[in-house]
Amino acid sequence: MRSDSFLLYGANGYTGELIARYSHQYNLQPVLAGRRKEVIEPLANQLHLPFRIFDLKDETSLQAALREVKAVIHAAGPFHFTAKQMIEACLQTGTHYIDINGDITVFEMIKQYDTAAKKAGIMLLPGAGFDVVPTDCVAMRLKKLLPDANALQLAFATIGGGLSHGTASTMVTRLGEKGAVRKNGKIIRRPLGEKGMWVDFGVKKLFVMSIPWGDISTAYSTTAIPDIESYTGISKNVYSILKLQPLFNWLLRTKFIRQYLQNKINSRPAGPSDEQRSKATSLVWGQATNAKGEKATVRLSGPEGYTLTTHAALIIVKKILQGEFTPGYQTPATAYGENLVMEIPGVKRNNVS
Repeated sequence: MRSDSFLLYGANGYTGELIARYSHQYNLQPVLAGRRKEVIEPLANQLHLPFRIFDLKDETSLQAALREVKAVIHAAGPFHFTAKQMIEACLQTGTHYIDINGDITVFEMIKQYDTAAKKAGIMLLPGAGFDVVPTDCVAMRLKKLLPDANALQLAFATIGGGLSHGTASTMVTRLGEKGAVRKNGKIIRRPLGEKGMWVDFGVKKLFVMSIPWGDISTAYSTTAIPDIESYTGISKNVYSILKLQPLFNWLLRTKFIRQYLQNKINSRPAGPSDEQRSKATSLVWGQATNAKGEKATVRLSGPEGYTLTTHAALIIVKKILQGEFTPGYQTPATAYGENLVMEIPGVKRNNVS
């Protein structure tokens, strides 16, 4: 077993390919893996990396590949279809699990494996990218700045950039469903975009709307703050249209509409170009409030989201390969602290108050 090797499943995807390409910057050699040999093999040959071809349903091949490595970066979504098989194989083989998921339901599902992971001596760390790494680190910092906080708002936005096929496809599978917040420690379903507000990200004021993002799960695990809301940047005009969505949720859930949108996604480029990513910026804002109305605010800026995800996932897997891990279910900040995000090239942070 090589000390610099890990399995990268979903290497044929947009983010998976970026992780494969950037791995040499961290002196790591991933074993590229996925279902499609016609895509995986040329990439492996181009990067001079080993590869494996198998489907997650093939438990024998999956476990054999995992036994060759100490850790896996699972980059093949939508994760509510794929995470369970990978995690259960990791428990069987004693392999650390990382993914780049952002889905509340997936985080909550993975959390149920905490005891089993501790018994197996492995770490399960979903959300090892954008936005969960920066927002989770901001959440922990805010908790330290205002220890008695009872409410937390987290917002993220990107200036420039775009969506990959994987991210867009995951969004399509969730069309017509409700949003979510955490209230009194419990996840409560709310209309998507129920709230909208302007946020000063420091470099720019942007409009954001409430969304059911992974932080509703992860930030609670990290901080135990009982009330949590997550927001993302969106055009004010688009937000006004989305407010009408409840009238059409039945239509958005139909197979016809979802297939139509998936076909549109498949006809577009796989994701933003290297040039687009180099010019884009990701922004994070967080604010904690206590019962007295006192507030603490933190802002953060960094590279474009897919670039940030690539660096974050590689930084985390390198730590694991060096023996730096905590068994059981972890969030990025519970595993590596509030300053994990500061290890990512180009990230800047400031406390507003």
